[in-house]
Amino acid sequence: MATQFLQTSDGTLAYDDTGAGSLVICVPGMGDVRAEYRFLAPRLVAAGYRVVTLDVRGHGETSVRWPDYSSAGVGADILKLARALDAGPATIIGTSMAAGAAVWAATEEPERVARLVLIGPFVRDTGNSWLASLAAAAFRGPWGAELWTSYYRRLYPSVKPADFEAYVAALKANLREPGRLATLRAMLLAPKADEARLARVVAPTLVLMGTRDPDFPDPAQEATLVAERTRGTAQMIAGAGHYPQAEMPDITSEQVIAFLHEVRVGVRHGA
Repeated sequence: MATQFLQTSDGTLAYDDTGAGSLVICVPGMGDVRAEYRFLAPRLVAAGYRVVTLDVRGHGETSVRWPDYSSAGVGADILKLARALDAGPATIIGTSMAAGAAVWAATEEPERVARLVLIGPFVRDTGNSWLASLAAAAFRGPWGAELWTSYYRRLYPSVKPADFEAYVAALKANLREPGRLATLRAMLLAPKADEARLARVVAPTLVLMGTRDPDFPDPAQEATLVAERTRGTAQMIAGAGHYPQAEMPDITSEQVIAFLHEVRVGVRHGA
């Protein structure tokens, strides 16, 4: 697929667009690129959806040097893309920090968001801000890309994809491009997602969490909390880490597609 670009007042967003049907916008986590959805996206297309995967600010092929790297900033980009595509209300799938951006978008312009799928969601301040500050300081040197990809490896505790080594090498190369590591540091230090917005979500919501997600002390407890606050449903992926859609794509895609089909026929998920 040829990369497409959306010019905004603050920078240029890169995305892929494939398939036909109801729109699904997939947004990767911090320090990752839109190819994070390389296994989930084709399964969604085969299930009858139009799938758009987006590189967030400063990552992948999206431009660098944005004025704001917060969840709100990325959420605003999701809405700009949804408006530009003009394909009706979209399902937003967000991983990690991008889940907070998806919640921001869903509460800022609820008429544009049909459904939410939050994967390994950082949608509130979990009290680890000092770790983010420490990590951001560590990424100041030329070794920052190596440090990040070393950390990234531990987010796949069970089954690494067959292309994992090539994928990590490409991720490292991307982070070594001018301005990209500075973006990662800025995103680590940016304001966290606004937890109060969870209760304002009206879109049907599915929360997906790996039972071995190392970014949370108790993944099941976090998934339950987020699902309760959004009046949604939580599903745990046994053995998976922070990226179940890449680590265990078959079972993850089954969960996502079942949710999308259920909502499509008019059932309020989790009601």
